[in-house]
Amino acid sequence: MSKLIVDIYRSARKEGMYLYVRKGYDLEQLPAALLSQFGRAEHAMAMLLTAQKKLARADVQAVMAAIEAQNFYLQMPPAASAEDDYMQQIPNSKL
Repeated sequence: MSKLIVDIYRSARKEGMYLYVRKGYDLEQLPAALLSQFGRAEHAMAMLLTAQKKLARADVQAVMAAIEAQNFYLQMPPAASAEDDYMQQIPNSKL
């Protein structure tokens, strides 16, 4: 597959979680467990994917292959880095 037009949805439940499907694909056809985990889908954009396209947090070839094989690609939120979690690392103490 050299070109693919996709709809990209963001999860209303989890910040940074996105779902890629073929343009016009009925989300109700996706597995119930996926829909439950994803929550309400908010359409973010439509995009033309090609092998040369660069995506910010996903490999375009992996996205296209997953859509071909299972009709969707689920992009999970980035793992929190130690720098992002610095406030959680501060001990809870009484001052």
